[in-house]
Amino acid sequence: MIKLIITGGTIDKQYNELSGELVFLQTHIPQMLQQARCTLDIDMQVLMLKDSLDMQEVDREAIYQACLATGVQQLVVTHGTDTMVETARYLAAKLTDKRVVLVGAMLPYTISGSDALFNLGCAVTAVQLLPAGIYLSMNGKAFKWDNVRKDTKIGQFVVK
Repeated sequence: MIKLIITGGTIDKQYNELSGELVFLQTHIPQMLQQARCTLDIDMQVLMLKDSLDMQEVDREAIYQACLATGVQQLVVTHGTDTMVETARYLAAKLTDKRVVLVGAMLPYTISGSDALFNLGCAVTAVQLLPAGIYLSMNGKAFKWDNVRKDTKIGQFVVK
């Protein structure tokens, strides 16, 4: 079984045509897994729907507690890309016996050309294959948490 902890980020935002903003209305993760025809046993938990720029230590602690509370060893955490590495660092300092893969998107799932579905599929695969540890999965790659950074000039995660 895989535990999928949903925390928000661009992956789950959608365009509000009245305000012109990207907002959270609901998670799209179940729809994404259905579209991908995923047949894995996945237990989903919506922990929060938050932009990662708004994440505080209390939010990172809530993510850690959710990871700790489950007996599942394979965890995927959806997260905004701006502070994904910081949350990975927080988890790595406290969680050593599970496989955790953080994943997000540069464009919301609801916008044409989004990388969300591909990234989620890669994360679900990576969590089944990697050894225990904390990772990020973006752009078709799996990165160890302490050897990755977001390159805002090219809009991708790269090795440090």
